[in-house]
Amino acid sequence: MMLAEAVNETRQGPLKDFRMSDADRYELKIAGLLHDCGKVTTPVHIVDKATKLETLFDRIDLLDTRFEVLKRDAEIDLLKKKLVHAASGDRGDMAELEVRHRERMRQIDEDRAFLRACNVGGERMRDSDVERVRRIAEYRWTDVAGHQASFLTEDELANLTIRAGTLTPAERQVINHHITATIKMLEALPWPRHLKNVPEYAGGHHERMDGKGYPKGLTRDQMSVQARVMGIADIFEALTAKDRPYKKGKTLSESLDILGNFRLNGHIDPDLFDVFVRQKVYLRYAEKFLDPEQIDEVDVSRIPGYVP
Repeated sequence: MMLAEAVNETRQGPLKDFRMSDADRYELKIAGLLHDCGKVTTPVHIVDKATKLETLFDRIDLLDTRFEVLKRDAEIDLLKKKLVHAASGDRGDMAELEVRHRERMRQIDEDRAFLRACNVGGERMRDSDVERVRRIAEYRWTDVAGHQASFLTEDELANLTIRAGTLTPAERQVINHHITATIKMLEALPWPRHLKNVPEYAGGHHERMDGKGYPKGLTRDQMSVQARVMGIADIFEALTAKDRPYKKGKTLSESLDILGNFRLNGHIDPDLFDVFVRQKVYLRYAEKFLDPEQIDEVDVSRIPGYVP
């Protein structure tokens, strides 16, 4: 609503003729409140998936146990070799055995820390990171039944090699379905005439200006200003939100940098983004809803795609 009001007050540029009546404002407000109503169809364990290995619980602790088994087995192997050398009276290789053991322990601890970092899903994984996870997956360990098993199951490997975020492609499809459910739910309601645009406004917040969004693949010209406003607001709120289980809320400068790149790549409406920055909508929102530590200094001249 802050962005829509800023556009309504604009008297220059491509959006200078956009106006909203009180009825228009109410219609947009209702659309905003209902824009994600389809998420009632999304399983909670996917919506709240905070880490890559989370199902009903975060399975990273199971991997910790396996790492402890690797360390135990390495310790037992060292002691057995020491007994053999002691029995033969040959103590010459004892120091080398200790060096190898310490190196193995160091490697295990580093691999454990690496998988824990991968599990968070905060940064995009590089090819080398994915390859390292695959190498760790090839370790062998003795399971509770006494059998030799791969260190990671296929499901654990698939989750830990998610490139960005915490969702697998299949889980992402489930999440994306919420907008289709939203549209179906809203279009099925008998809206009065003054609210007839609610489904269109609410249903467009995952479309892109270049037609590469979902669910309908609409382009900028096929969308109302209100639906395009909804798209920017939805992304900015998601970036800065501090109540998401899978990430920390980003700062203003981080969020505007991401939005600026979205402007450049055809994701969001460039004219609306210019209003969003020029009218400092981001700052007014931040002062009302964000934590103080998220409100950092913003140099608008450095925002990608924005010309002060």
